[in-house]
Amino acid sequence: MKVSSASLLAVLLPAVSARFVEKAEASQSHVSLDGESSQKYWIELAPGETRWVTEEEKWELRRNGQRFFDITDHPKLGMAGGKAAAKKVFKFPKKPTLQDEVAPLLANLSKTEMEDHLTKFSSFHTRYYKSDYGRQSSEWLLGQIKNIIIAAGAEATVSAQHFVHSWGQNSIIATIPGKSNSTVVIGAHQDSINLWLPSILAAPGADDDGSGTVTILEAFRVLLQSPDIVEGKQENTLEFHWYSAEEGGLLGSQAIFSSYEKAGRDIKAMLQQDMTGFVAKTLAAGKVESVGVIVDYVDPNLTEFIKKVIVEYCDIPFVETKCGYACSDHASASKAGYPSAFVIESAFEYSDDHIHSTEDLIKYLSFDHMLQHARLTLGFGYELAFTDFAKLEKADDEPETYKSDL
Repeated sequence: MKVSSASLLAVLLPAVSARFVEKAEASQSHVSLDGESSQKYWIELAPGETRWVTEEEKWELRRNGQRFFDITDHPKLGMAGGKAAAKKVFKFPKKPTLQDEVAPLLANLSKTEMEDHLTKFSSFHTRYYKSDYGRQSSEWLLGQIKNIIIAAGAEATVSAQHFVHSWGQNSIIATIPGKSNSTVVIGAHQDSINLWLPSILAAPGADDDGSGTVTILEAFRVLLQSPDIVEGKQENTLEFHWYSAEEGGLLGSQAIFSSYEKAGRDIKAMLQQDMTGFVAKTLAAGKVESVGVIVDYVDPNLTEFIKKVIVEYCDIPFVETKCGYACSDHASASKAGYPSAFVIESAFEYSDDHIHSTEDLIKYLSFDHMLQHARLTLGFGYELAFTDFAKLEKADDEPETYKSDL
């Protein structure tokens, strides 16, 4: 049965306290009712399949499980020079080789740090990208990132700043410079959404994607405990991205990778962590706890390397799974012509079904599982930071593949 937001609002408004309505007005939140706004958005549901929709139609598509790019502001992403980016074969290391350097760092990853950060991050009423709560949560997150940089004594080399957007909640980019401008990107999205009434209803977003946000934050914290990383001895620059407005159609990541494409940035790899904490359905189905490695709409060679990183640095195996077109921010990097990959908490069919609601709460999550994603993130970042891609690109031999035993 289809229920419009206007109908739902008629039922819910009596239950919304006057105090909250005052807060919403003060924060300039808005409620979009059916027929109230004629603004249209241009979305892409599959390569070359586009349509114009209202905002409510966007949310109805999302409620029905349909993912898409909102390409209204960036219709030419991936078309630098006026044509679509040519497909390229990217090369990555055959296997991880820096175990001696990575192992002591892995020991410093902390479930307590992740839980403390996620407790606060999911306490905002919502992190909807058009809300003032979304702005506040982004400001808080940037403050935590800067505190980590200060605690590491890395202010002279490492930086963090907002990437400004028009809708209020800004994306965040933290940069750890290397010996070159060639860059390895690790990302997660910071926004949350309640798909029924985004501007009114709570969206704690503990798993989607608070879990990914604090997972990569913890990897960032521990990487800065490496003197070599802080001093910039690695071959490549590392960037950590926390994207705004993923839920609205990958808006924040499209803006960033569009700017990178126009600037001719050399992005060697991009890894997205979106939902890293839920394992209950996997275990209830009698399956082995594992890291879900997305194998559709990703760079195959980067994905093969990530499998090897999981085998080397995680205590659980991986399982191959699919999530469809435009299913998270890695898709923006791919569209811009950069090699990207995506890992998730489980096989897609066992992922968290509390998301996009008031029930996306910490109590359903496993910080032990999130720790495995942090181990993957740290190992991935360290290994590729020190990879000499120029040498790899000259090599003729094809990368090996690693198949899961699940």
